[in-house]
Amino acid sequence: MANIHVSEKLISFLTFLPVFFISLGIHEFAHAFSASKLGDDTAKNLGRLTLNPFKHADLVGTYLMPIASFASGFALIGWAKPVPVNRANFKNNFRDDAIVSFAGPFSNFILSIIFFIGFITLAGTCVEFKNYILNFCWYGVFLNVFLFAFNLLPIPPLDGSHILFDLFPNKFTAKLLNLGIYGSIILLLFIYSPLWQYFMNFVNIILSLFVKTAKVFNV
Repeated sequence: MANIHVSEKLISFLTFLPVFFISLGIHEFAHAFSASKLGDDTAKNLGRLTLNPFKHADLVGTYLMPIASFASGFALIGWAKPVPVNRANFKNNFRDDAIVSFAGPFSNFILSIIFFIGFITLAGTCVEFKNYILNFCWYGVFLNVFLFAFNLLPIPPLDGSHILFDLFPNKFTAKLLNLGIYGSIILLLFIYSPLWQYFMNFVNIILSLFVKTAKVFNV
């Protein structure tokens, strides 16, 4: 029984992993693409204007952390290399930086819809390995809804902190944006605080809308 449990866990992990790579890659590509369109080719010149997820991979965040999460049994935690942006190249610094910052989370929301369309399209078919494909699609829905909401949190280094500063530029938001390592510590404290449950409740509300939509299609 233990071997069966480990095998199922490994299959789930291997099914989830490509979704993880794709989702992070598209998130970073969206930042690079929007920045380039708005006049900043910093990311493009560094080879980051690509859908290749391995170009955006971070050794610790993209490779080691997922493996460690799987081995330890904790929820999968990971990240990609942030796309470099030089806001001085924008015509409208605040507006354009806000657009670039929002592009990443928004791409995840669009991707969640694409995965969902795949899910409801395949649900009524008799494709071989159907369950694995459906799991792959649903993982895509869940992860990208999560990434959409999570990255909009106004805690550095998340995109939400940049958007907050761009919309409300003042001393407080400037200090928040430049917290450096302290921002990551605050983020970790938030994740392990009771407030995290409220955040996950919000994520589940969005997911429930997908579930209700699926029922409309008799899935």
